[in-house]
Amino acid sequence: MIAIKVILTKIMSIVMAILMLIGVDTSVIRKPDSQWKTNYKYVMVHGLMGWGSYDTANKIAPYWGMLSGDMIERLYLEGYDCYAASVSPLGGAWDRACELYAQLTGTVVDYGEAHSEEFGHDRYGEDFSGRALISSWSEEDKINLVGHSFGGATVRLFASILEYGCETETEKSGDSVSDFFKGGKGDMIYSVTTLSAPHNGTSAYESEVWADIDETTLSQVEQALNKVDPTKFIFDFMVGLSCGPDGEIKPDTTHYDLRIDNAAALNKTIKTVPSIYYFSYATQVTSEDERGYHIPDYTKTEPLFATRSEGVGKTMFTTPGGTVVDEKWLSNDGLVNTYSALAPFDEPQQEYNPDSVTKGVWNIMPVVSGDHTYFMGDILRAKDITDFYTEAYSMINML
Repeated sequence: MIAIKVILTKIMSIVMAILMLIGVDTSVIRKPDSQWKTNYKYVMVHGLMGWGSYDTANKIAPYWGMLSGDMIERLYLEGYDCYAASVSPLGGAWDRACELYAQLTGTVVDYGEAHSEEFGHDRYGEDFSGRALISSWSEEDKINLVGHSFGGATVRLFASILEYGCETETEKSGDSVSDFFKGGKGDMIYSVTTLSAPHNGTSAYESEVWADIDETTLSQVEQALNKVDPTKFIFDFMVGLSCGPDGEIKPDTTHYDLRIDNAAALNKTIKTVPSIYYFSYATQVTSEDERGYHIPDYTKTEPLFATRSEGVGKTMFTTPGGTVVDEKWLSNDGLVNTYSALAPFDEPQQEYNPDSVTKGVWNIMPVVSGDHTYFMGDILRAKDITDFYTEAYSMINML
């Protein structure tokens, strides 16, 4: 069934491209809902080691949809204008937010003079002049931001800087300061939605979790996969790319910001914006066993995350900064603790109620049954989740 949907989507996309090429108005073919009050663009931001529309990888396997086909194309046919940003796959939240601003405005990436000096990299990055991700962006033509995994930290920080600016950068850069750091532009965003986002960090990258995994047999995982689980090699490789010569994870990288104490420090620099709607979707693929541990459902868990999920699901400790990782943290989606993905601890929040959706407050959506790649359409298995996005985006458009 999924294969048929993918083929039909591809055929429809080709037909749409031909019609647009010969000048036919394709807007009549799309299906916007008459009940919508808005239909602003959706800018979707990938997570760790991800990619977007500026990247060649996206043409081979689109991050949003993966083996089930391009989600961006499918959502267009449903009446939603969606765009896939391409930010640094291993960069910290600050760098990724700066890159997102340049892509949305069609300008040169400016990481800020103060920031670039502090972290020892060039102030300016890629030039997106003449190839902006979207055609227009203003208070009248707002955008909806959607961040998966570490894309959640990216869009949260982005919205905060856009509204409140950065005094350090305005003082340091003087006349050359980027408009991004001047603030006062929060009204250009309509909503922020996060998907499986490690708002408060994740224990999956803490050394205690790996120590616990190393001390156990992986017989359950190996039996489920019928092969040796490759997770540790893959994650060691990714983390290694973010380490300095001393083996320590470098600041200003995704892996640094994902640590629980570092995420808490990052959260102190982020504030919600009163004019923006906030929604957070957490995922869970584990259930509690008789020992009180959380064990993954191997039928729903990507093989790449099964081992990591086991470690997260039974490891409790206290971080160097004093955060107690206890029973609340054990439920997870294979990479992120469900508890951490609900909402940033210190920001205003409430459980989602369709009759009382409030701006400037995190509306915590019901937990979704799925692993960390659920919102991508999985990685090694094709999962069509068009219905999730159409329901979520329709809800936003009807606010």
